[in-house]
Amino acid sequence: MIRGSIVALITPMHEDGTVDYQSLEQLVEFHVNAGSHGVVAVGTTGESATLPVDEHVKVVETVVKQAAGRIKVLAGNGANSTSEAIELTKLMANSGIDAFLNVTPYYNKPSQKGLIAHFEAIAECSDIPQILYNVPGRCAVDLLPEAVAHLSKHPKIIGIKEATGSIERLKEIKALVPNDFSLLSGDDETSFAFLQNGGHGVISVTANVAPAEIASICNLCAEGQYAQAKEIDDNLQVLHRDLFVESNPVPVKWAMYRMNKIKHCVFRLPLLPPEPNSQKVIEQALRQSGFIND
Repeated sequence: MIRGSIVALITPMHEDGTVDYQSLEQLVEFHVNAGSHGVVAVGTTGESATLPVDEHVKVVETVVKQAAGRIKVLAGNGANSTSEAIELTKLMANSGIDAFLNVTPYYNKPSQKGLIAHFEAIAECSDIPQILYNVPGRCAVDLLPEAVAHLSKHPKIIGIKEATGSIERLKEIKALVPNDFSLLSGDDETSFAFLQNGGHGVISVTANVAPAEIASICNLCAEGQYAQAKEIDDNLQVLHRDLFVESNPVPVKWAMYRMNKIKHCVFRLPLLPPEPNSQKVIEQALRQSGFIND
């Protein structure tokens, strides 16, 4: 089972927009040392939408090599074209990852039957386990609990990152899937409640900034120590909120730059660095939660 704190890893870049592989390796080491249970390479937070296939694969391979089996590595393999997602999946089949993270196909708005057929076709093309990723706020399609229940019967589909932020949705899914089906929060603001209500872990944007804290929350919740976990989470609520002051991953990448964890805050168009007012909001959140002091 995939569980615990999984970091939705950013992809650092040089000033010319090329991937900064040295900084990427340093980030992986940072998360290993902080006690994270895993990372997602080139998920949506890793700017998968603007990385061509060759870079996508190289980033994943770099993360796997640096992790060296010390933490789990998941790789984003989603696309709005099933054939494209299958191609990407096959290219990473021998990369050494532990699982794929497969986002719902965006823009097309398929039916529930179409979603099921999409995910099953991708699962059939590789022996590596697949984790579903439901984020209707970004993809304009919602993978409903009944469809998740159907997909959970597939031997290669082992969990879901559920990013609706709804605890009722978690309860619905939990009642329909096997006990060993990984239930992972994809919404930082409600992630503690998700864990408290039977979730197994988080795939977290905030964990880029606060890996030790998010890992501690997951560990404490696994032990039933919810009061201690809530105390940590309460201090992170400002980050959970303000790291989304603009579209992800713009604020979190700027936060990592402000914390000197990456050399440059560079994106590929159409993304740009955050507006000055947003930078002030993010800085204040970092100060309030204790991650910068200047």
